[in-house]
Amino acid sequence: MSGVTAITMPKWGLSMTEGKVVEWLVEEGRELKPGDPVVDIETEKIANTFEALEPGLLRRIVAMADDVLPIGALLGVMAAAAVPDAEVDAFVAEFLASYVPPAPAEGDTGPAYQWVETGSHRLRYSVLGESGPAVILIHGFGGDLNNWLFNQEPLAAKGQVYALDLPGHGQSAKQVVDPSVAGLGCAVLAFMDALGITKAHLAGHSLGGAIALSVAQQAPSRVSSLTLLAPAGLGEAINGSYLRGFIAAESRRDLKPLLQQLVANPALVNRQMTDDILKFKRLDGVPAALSAIADGFCQGDTQTSVLRAGLAQLSCPVQVIWGERDAIIPATQGAGLPANVQVEIVPGVGHLVHLEAASVVNARLAKALG
Repeated sequence: MSGVTAITMPKWGLSMTEGKVVEWLVEEGRELKPGDPVVDIETEKIANTFEALEPGLLRRIVAMADDVLPIGALLGVMAAAAVPDAEVDAFVAEFLASYVPPAPAEGDTGPAYQWVETGSHRLRYSVLGESGPAVILIHGFGGDLNNWLFNQEPLAAKGQVYALDLPGHGQSAKQVVDPSVAGLGCAVLAFMDALGITKAHLAGHSLGGAIALSVAQQAPSRVSSLTLLAPAGLGEAINGSYLRGFIAAESRRDLKPLLQQLVANPALVNRQMTDDILKFKRLDGVPAALSAIADGFCQGDTQTSVLRAGLAQLSCPVQVIWGERDAIIPATQGAGLPANVQVEIVPGVGHLVHLEAASVVNARLAKALG
């Protein structure tokens, strides 16, 4: 029907099949602008806020709090004030009558997970996007490729977007040949070589930011642009107690309060997220790998691998995006960077800036891709 737009359950990440409506943040009759927070949704991985994708008047809230719905299901309806109520009602009725939940993997543009042998490590990765420039997303300490569930698919319209599990992480090899930042940078370059990626846009979060910067400094001709999200490597201060606690945590009670330090809103950390990380940490070789990697870039509350001085020599575009309320690596380390670096501090956001402010990060990354 002309002038009526559906708001549907989003698909965040390759494995998401359904979401739970937690709370509507707006009321019927509210005029929405792109980026306005609309409804809090909880997935099996993390809770997040769905933001308006286009302008319009919210005419109907269809899904209620605590409803668990498959992706694509109707959440609400936007329509201009001039559209009669009867037409809005008819749209809702027709949508609900004809909606069929998607089959598993419907809409994915590539296999969910793949593995590649680099010569030193066996690495898990996923790729979305049929054409365009290569983009490589590098997660942080203790994370995996699923940390990019709000970013990989939106960026796939712009290029071929790869997300990998670093050595010692996720489902990649747990034996880490060189756990230093430079060594992990070499592992990313070997990943690129194994897949025939000659040049790529790199985005790295936290430790992944330091790794991405190391790649750019080791092989500048292979990096098209650099996006550093709450990165390590730009200063000395770091929350070393978080890292030590993360490595040592053996129960949900120990781990959950640590994970809540990563975000400005502790409610974003749900039971499934905590359980997934505990399951990973109990795999053979993980504690040793994490300890070695942590020792490779920090001692106590001090980063030992600071790459800040090399920023000015980079010829590729560089941007830094940081959450103002980062409790792991202070956002103040984004101050005083060379003139060739664009810096954005996002208010009200913690260390997981790419999850808490996904729309901001995705817009900046899309711009970097041209």
